[in-house]
Amino acid sequence: MRILVAEDEKDLNDLIKKKLKSEGYSVDACYDGQAALDYLTGTDYDGAVLDITMPKKDGIQVVKELREMGNHTPVIFLTARDAIEDRVKGLDSGASDYMIKPFSFKELLARLRVLTRKSFKIESNELTVSDLKLDTVSQDVTRGGRRIDLSAREYALLRYMMLNKNVVLSREQIENHVWNYDYEGGTNVVDVYIRYLRKKIDDDEKVKLIQTVRGRGYVIREE
Repeated sequence: MRILVAEDEKDLNDLIKKKLKSEGYSVDACYDGQAALDYLTGTDYDGAVLDITMPKKDGIQVVKELREMGNHTPVIFLTARDAIEDRVKGLDSGASDYMIKPFSFKELLARLRVLTRKSFKIESNELTVSDLKLDTVSQDVTRGGRRIDLSAREYALLRYMMLNKNVVLSREQIENHVWNYDYEGGTNVVDVYIRYLRKKIDDDEKVKLIQTVRGRGYVIREE
């Protein structure tokens, strides 16, 4: 899941980015509203966390312009403005949610999970494909009751594929959602991590869940 963080307080920006990365999110960050708009119109994000009061463009202006362009990226506003009219204005601009500073990181993560469930039309924090289960809260992954230990990047890749189960994903789609702009790895990074996942999830199993669709990409599907 690729998230944009736009917050002009550098220390808070860095803290949010670090926390989200530790939870398996791919994160890009910027410090003003114009940069946020440029990021959001240039890349397909799964969600954005925006401060309202930012230089160049405020968060409300950014969201209004996004919606006018037909961009429906889910947005959570972070702001010190706690008046009811401010909340109403923020939500009416097209934001999905609104959090008051200071805020709890646990609550922010929970609200991001809610956005994910809505975006992918799922009802639970547990994702399943056949006997493979992934808990997005605890981050536990099991297959047939067997616990599977994954790196943060492997977990992010598996979560994205399971959210899109039975959907063939191109290498470009996967890379755009699981890696951020800072990544400087090789061009075959998706293939490498698919191999890592297969070794941990499918190698010892009769039924192979992760499949290659020649010329198109990869899919995780139930048999």
